[in-house]
Amino acid sequence: MKTTWLKTAIAIAAGALSTQALAAGFALNEQSISGMGTSFAGRSSSADDATTLFGNPAGMSRLKREEVSFGMAAIHAKTDIKNTSGFPGNGSNDGDMVPFTAVPMGYYVKPLDDKWAVGVGIYAPFGLITDYEGGFQGRYHGDYSEVRVITVQPTVSYRFNEKLSIGFGPTINRIDGQLESAVPPATLGATADSRVKIKGDDTALGFNIGMLYEFTPHTRAGITYRSKVDYTLEGSTRVSGNDPTLGAIGAYGKYDASLDLETPESIDVSLTHELNDQWTIYGGAMLTRWSRLETIAVENKGVAAGPASASFGTIEEEQDWHDTWSYALGAAYKLNKQWTLRTGLAFDQSPTNNTHRSPRIPTGDRTAVSFGLAWNPTDDVTVDLAYSYLWEEDTKIRHTNSQGLSYNATYENSAHGFGAALSYRF
Repeated sequence: MKTTWLKTAIAIAAGALSTQALAAGFALNEQSISGMGTSFAGRSSSADDATTLFGNPAGMSRLKREEVSFGMAAIHAKTDIKNTSGFPGNGSNDGDMVPFTAVPMGYYVKPLDDKWAVGVGIYAPFGLITDYEGGFQGRYHGDYSEVRVITVQPTVSYRFNEKLSIGFGPTINRIDGQLESAVPPATLGATADSRVKIKGDDTALGFNIGMLYEFTPHTRAGITYRSKVDYTLEGSTRVSGNDPTLGAIGAYGKYDASLDLETPESIDVSLTHELNDQWTIYGGAMLTRWSRLETIAVENKGVAAGPASASFGTIEEEQDWHDTWSYALGAAYKLNKQWTLRTGLAFDQSPTNNTHRSPRIPTGDRTAVSFGLAWNPTDDVTVDLAYSYLWEEDTKIRHTNSQGLSYNATYENSAHGFGAALSYRF
């Protein structure tokens, strides 16, 4: 009995261990609440607070006082699934698969003198849980995903003169995830699904480097390069169930799994211009080299000899992602010394394509509008609040695995994002 259906189920789940995190699914991917208010327009040039450590490490040179900033971004996503078909012909498509999620962040920056500044940031660049209901029609293509990436970034910046600054920070990145899929019955007449669960984690190094150039005291431009990161995720694959055929070939059990993953580099450029004492405008664009993600290969060890071993030695799944651009425009209006209003509009391309898009990564091109508020009750304290609403184009899934098991659907995705942060200057 061939076990190609189980091979594909594991391949889909293992591949999603990387792609779910990379695509960020329905997450807004915040690392700055002040930046969230302008849809991250001017992310590499605004340098308004300690969160510039992520946006552009060179921006730390603009901070005149020691500063600490803590924040939280919360995401509430909604999906409508329609026009479904495929195998099995029955099953539910509720679409309520993204629980309410909160993502913390924290930064500390200390100017040493007029030229040098140091700092450290802790943030979650990726993080998502998708949990489809039991009996989901697309369960053979993935029905549970949980991925987290936590980054620690120690950083230093240097100001050459009144115009030019640079900054650099190595990143220590921890990734871990758990993915599950259903496996269709292999025995004639059987109706119960089996389950495959994959868990893995790794820690890897990367870096952020940035440059900030101030043309005038009111106009500045920034560029930030975030490096690729090479991971080797180590974990386990567990296949469970009571199907006689799968049991007979030794498919059930737990075995070691590893996945080599290279996340792509990105380049962020932006411009900030203060029109007057009240108005500031921002613009930015970012290129992400998603085309690095072509094929995912999973190495499995400890599989029982025979058909199961032949199927699970090396599993590959094609992704064929493409490079993407994102664009944003924003503005801030200073009502007075205590209050500042922000707004922004952003457009972000999806790296996925109609051929390989699966229910784990049902994302399309997205548009986001944001609003923000900054309150400065004293010269030492700033409270930032932000709200974003994003919506995606109708996203089509036309996913067929190597056994001819298909899932076709149209996803309508949207999400609300809420953010709050407190900054204190010493």
